Amino acid sequence: MFVDSHCHLNFPELRDRLPSVKAAMQEARVGAAMVISTTIEEFAAVRALAESEPTWCCTVGVHPDTENLTEPDQALLIELAQHSKVVGIGETGLDYYRLGDRSVADMEWQRQRFRTHIRAAKHLQKPLVVHTRSASEDTLRILKEEGAQACGGVFHCFTETAEVARAALDLGFYISFSGILTFKNAQDLREVAAWVPLDRLLIETDSPFLAPVPYRGKVNEPAYVAKVALHLAQLRGLSVEAVAQATTDNFYRLFRYRA
Repeated sequence: MFVDSHCHLNFPELRDRLPSVKAAMQEARVGAAMVISTTIEEFAAVRALAESEPTWCCTVGVHPDTENLTEPDQALLIELAQHSKVVGIGETGLDYYRLGDRSVADMEWQRQRFRTHIRAAKHLQKPLVVHTRSASEDTLRILKEEGAQACGGVFHCFTETAEVARAALDLGFYISFSGILTFKNAQDLREVAAWVPLDRLLIETDSPFLAPVPYRGKVNEPAYVAKVALHLAQLRGLSVEAVAQATTDNFYRLFRYRA
């Protein structure tokens, strides 16, 4: 069985054809999924999806790119995370990729939001789902300053260097790989995926985005996480069954969730 550790089933590309998405998951042996929150406004829909299937769970949090919507304080995150289906905090983190005419210094609001999420995760003892893009130095610095090793978590949709992976592992975090592994220009990332310890690996789709080869350019969906596992298995010289078992065990160990 495979677990898609990061998907956005509430997004219209998937929500509007949920029966076929579920059927494809069953055929691909994707037995569980974690639905990821990116805004407070969407959290009710995310939680409802998690409640709709016994093996689905969810997170609560606000994506670093989100602006002009509800800005949660620590108390709100803690309140919303009390539900039994909420197993993680995020996705949260830093994203300096789309600065536009802003400077890194202008993104202090993102850094403060990240700190709020870390503090909530530590209070709850629930793991973080970390998004970092063009911001790995500050991401790691803030995780260390806030003592995030106390709650742990995962660097989702990992696209960073081996040095960043080592630093994340040293903090006790897991590393999750997506369909990007299958992209032609991702050789450096494949080299990272080949050496990350097997007991610290997760797999995901980040669907509806980043569909793996041979579906690249199409809508991604949780069933395709099996393609990520197959590629990982080939990289590491393992059977796909071994990768499925390890990543599933890792997911349930990190998020401490069983249906």
